[in-house]
Amino acid sequence: MGEHDGRIAVPDSSELREDVAQLLPLIAPPGREPARTMAILARQPDLLSPFLAWAAALALQAVLSHRAHELLALRAASNCRSDFEWGEHAEYARAAGLTDEEIDRVARPVVDTDWSESERALLHAVDELTSGFDVSGSTWSQLERHFAPAALVEILFVVGQYTMLSMVANAAGLPA
Repeated sequence: MGEHDGRIAVPDSSELREDVAQLLPLIAPPGREPARTMAILARQPDLLSPFLAWAAALALQAVLSHRAHELLALRAASNCRSDFEWGEHAEYARAAGLTDEEIDRVARPVVDTDWSESERALLHAVDELTSGFDVSGSTWSQLERHFAPAALVEILFVVGQYTMLSMVANAAGLPA
């Protein structure tokens, strides 16, 4: 760590509280450094652990498929113009089974023939949430046709989380 690629420098392990310095490597993907958003969050150590618990619950207790989760995350990153979050989630999307062509398509206008009805509803929901902070009745009806109430709640929180992380990455000046 110790990188300064943006407005908030990623802290060196010597700058961190001992508990945080021990935690950060545990949340890194195998063979990689922790995501820079998590590393800069470590500069406010009392928020790191609660955020990680929330993020883990959203990822590990999910009712949405990994594919649906990554479609939501990528579209939120695209709509927020966050190259950093886009790069992170393009990798996760591949692991969730999306092709490179599908990943590229997430950032383009929704075409009915490109996506299933449920995926179109997800992408429209992200567009509406990130532009108007609500979901229209017609989009909500589409979502209800395909997703149980627990998944509907999760959709809203996944979009909110990746919109927030995109804002953090953008404002902190994190590079792609």
